[in-house]
Amino acid sequence: MDAFIAGLPKAELHLHIEGSLEPEQMFEFARRNGVAIPYDSVEAVRAAYRFSNLQDFLDIYYAGADVLRTEADFRDLALAYFERSAADGVRHAEIFFDPQTHTHRGIAMATVVKGLLAGMAEAETRFGITSQLILCFLRHLDEEDAFKTLAEAEPWLDRIAGVGLDSSELGHPPSKFARVFAAAAEKGLKRVAHAGEEGPAAYVHEALDLLQVDRLDHGNRSLDDPALVTRLARSGMTLTVCPLSNVKLCNVETIDAHPIDRMLELGLRATVNSDDPAYFGGYVGENYRAVAYGRGLTKQQLATLARNSFLGSFLPDEAVATHLAAIDAWVAEAA
Repeated sequence: MDAFIAGLPKAELHLHIEGSLEPEQMFEFARRNGVAIPYDSVEAVRAAYRFSNLQDFLDIYYAGADVLRTEADFRDLALAYFERSAADGVRHAEIFFDPQTHTHRGIAMATVVKGLLAGMAEAETRFGITSQLILCFLRHLDEEDAFKTLAEAEPWLDRIAGVGLDSSELGHPPSKFARVFAAAAEKGLKRVAHAGEEGPAAYVHEALDLLQVDRLDHGNRSLDDPALVTRLARSGMTLTVCPLSNVKLCNVETIDAHPIDRMLELGLRATVNSDDPAYFGGYVGENYRAVAYGRGLTKQQLATLARNSFLGSFLPDEAVATHLAAIDAWVAEAA
């Protein structure tokens, strides 16, 4: 099964590039930029990665991001993610970045975007992985700040596929950002949003109705609302599910209890992703293996998850068809 998963062509649709900052990189970037960090060893950083909820994680996540200062940092961060993903069979990735995490520290938007684009371009040359950028607004900040961020990104919008919504979910419903998402839509950007991770199914309704999302990030709590499940299934809405993240943040008790196969049985277009892999214990391959063994998924179910990842991507139809054919060929070879 491991070999089948490794060779299975995949797209990753839910990856926070700042969340791929491994402890070793944190120390490397801190040294080269002269940034003090509150840990004295890689082991101490890993020991801190014990979270009881989303906010526990975010506190460490934002502290870690402070070591990212230069274009070279963002390039190297992206390239390291793509190198790991290539080994996991990833052929396409749509990666989130949080510009406010950096601009609030005095790092220019151009520094962030140019560095990430450089890493993405090199990854396509070296590994054949295509990729797109999704700019995420931090939902614990206000609407005015989100509008300011969208304006700062204006020179780069031809290189940005869409906007998203992440950070602390509880108390920050999607409705808080309805106007800025409408403005992004007018600029031709795709829209995605985290909803139904810690927040209720009602937040998923808001993401659909008020933000008019093209894709739903997480969405686990949708299962609490049978009518919502039917709506999602009938519309073919893609859910970017993150199994190891769900367990690490205590939203699912154990991987053995994860509802990924139930989602498939209900007709949902579920996908498997890694979220913040440096913090949650695994890149996309580990997530596939976790649900394969934890839930006893078949090769056909795993192939369905991989197909869903391309069907839910923002790639043109011709590219999607090519990737689906590659999945079919791999499954046939493994039969």
